[in-house]
Amino acid sequence: MCDRYGCAALPDFRSMDLGGAPRIDRRSLLKAAGVGALTMAVGPGLLGSPAQAAASTVKSTHGTGFCNLNLFLAHAKQLAMEDGLELVFVNTPTFAEQVTFLGIGQVDVGLMPYTSFMALFDAGAPVKVVAGGGIEGCVIVARPGLDTPEKLKGKTLATFQLDTLEVMPYDWLKKHGISFKDVNVRYMGSTPEAVEAFKAGAVDWICTIEPYGTALLNDVPGSVMLSDGTDIYGKGYTDCVLAARSSLIEENPAALKALIKGMMKAQKLAETEQAVVLTDLVGTYYKTSMENAKLAMAKQPAVVDARNQTQFILDRTDSLVEMGYIKKKPDRSAIDWTLLEAVIAENADLYGSLKYKAAAA
Repeated sequence: MCDRYGCAALPDFRSMDLGGAPRIDRRSLLKAAGVGALTMAVGPGLLGSPAQAAASTVKSTHGTGFCNLNLFLAHAKQLAMEDGLELVFVNTPTFAEQVTFLGIGQVDVGLMPYTSFMALFDAGAPVKVVAGGGIEGCVIVARPGLDTPEKLKGKTLATFQLDTLEVMPYDWLKKHGISFKDVNVRYMGSTPEAVEAFKAGAVDWICTIEPYGTALLNDVPGSVMLSDGTDIYGKGYTDCVLAARSSLIEENPAALKALIKGMMKAQKLAETEQAVVLTDLVGTYYKTSMENAKLAMAKQPAVVDARNQTQFILDRTDSLVEMGYIKKKPDRSAIDWTLLEAVIAENADLYGSLKYKAAAA
């Protein structure tokens, strides 16, 4: 049984011609997609202009986990400004809108679960994976006493539709011989909503990301970690990716390269100045305690170079097909590391100083 909160049903992007559409048409598309109110971090010249009105501005959506750390820090410190780029965040009420906004061109880039990207790509959205987000850090946590897969039958899972946080429990149950149909699934609108539901006992188990997995284990006495993903995916598995509109890749590659470079700078800071970075991010970008954040940060390193995760990402689409989310497996054309590789080549010293490369632990 599934309760669908924030359902991520995607429109058919192939039937949409957004290239020259007037703004009123875009609003009607948002209404049709069920998109609610926006909160924008407004930069110069942003209001009243389309996503790529200025070459010096890129608009982005984002998630909530530590896989977003490089993007968050690049935004907090405007680390791409040295290369003439301002990063502006568009915050959406729910995960569903986050994905849809990239698909309909209301933002240029988005850091999102690779499973969500694959669903966008399958629906015909002109998007590509261009860089990595983070590795590991997905956690399945259950309430006290629910310490085996068999005990989860008939219990309610809190997760997000089309997310790696839905595919991971699907894969984990499958490994243990249990059908996803044997559990109740409640699709939540946001991470805070899901976390609070678990704390309140409204759901029995949850698949979430850091720092919220660590927070739940620390804050809910007797809670059980059933999986951190490594038991089914191995060490160093990726979670989120940076996806970009094809138009940005083709028309303004310099802006995208500046963003990727800014995220590499952020990764360097995260690897060398943890305390400073967490001071900048906890409270504003991460709604958790500093203590939990310090414990969780090492469990989900943010990694820009995800090139060696290419096949892993493509293989996970098998589960998306089985779950009925996509009709066919995307091919290698969904992923384009060209600009990432250009940034690496042009910034050898910066890249060489990074601890995590090619999403390898």
